[in-house]
Amino acid sequence: MTEALTEQQFKAVLPPNMKKIVNPLLIMRVNNIINDPDEWEVYKENLLSYTHVLQNGKFKLEQYTNAVRYVSYKVMGMTNRDAYIKTFPEKYERFVSEGVSEKAIASYYTAYNKSKLVMLIYEQTLIPTHIINAPIYQKAINHQLFLMLNAKSETVQQKAADSLLNNLKAPETAKMELDVSVSHGPGVIEQYEEAMHSMVQKQLELMQQNQSQIHQITNAPIKTDTVIEGELVE
Repeated sequence: MTEALTEQQFKAVLPPNMKKIVNPLLIMRVNNIINDPDEWEVYKENLLSYTHVLQNGKFKLEQYTNAVRYVSYKVMGMTNRDAYIKTFPEKYERFVSEGVSEKAIASYYTAYNKSKLVMLIYEQTLIPTHIINAPIYQKAINHQLFLMLNAKSETVQQKAADSLLNNLKAPETAKMELDVSVSHGPGVIEQYEEAMHSMVQKQLELMQQNQSQIHQITNAPIKTDTVIEGELVE
């Protein structure tokens, strides 16, 4: 059984200026528009993924739902004609009943395939889902952090902490490359060797100096003061 789209789900991904347009009637129409379970899952996922194309406010919500439906059919391998007919079945039936030629109908679906909104959604299908949904991912991370710090239940805190550890851990394999080159010109290696030699020489000098000081201290004469019959003798 397919999971229906909820009003809250749709509003959560829409731009602020479009949230108020969503109502129960619209959601009912969207949920009933596709009967095939597999096609519905693709459509629903795309419907929730590409809403940022509405940020500029140039398109209506109905135009968006239709364009996403059309592109969903296209990415499933349908032709422009079949995707257009499945997206606008009533419009196609009207064309046929009015005797519109197949060539004329072709001009409609060819133009729609190249329309601005459809092209924008095509572009989004080329972007990996994890990049498109990066803001949602960050919100989820923030919420897990809030639960870890503020939840009354220790079990909830522990699960939130585990979630953060799993999602924020560093990659298990990391390749580090050290690029050593002589692109700065000839003499770099020689300068490096000279600097190392100089550093070692200074270390040896310090060691010799310390040994000399130790030798002076250990071999210094020890002076004693001796008192003989009330007189001080050095």
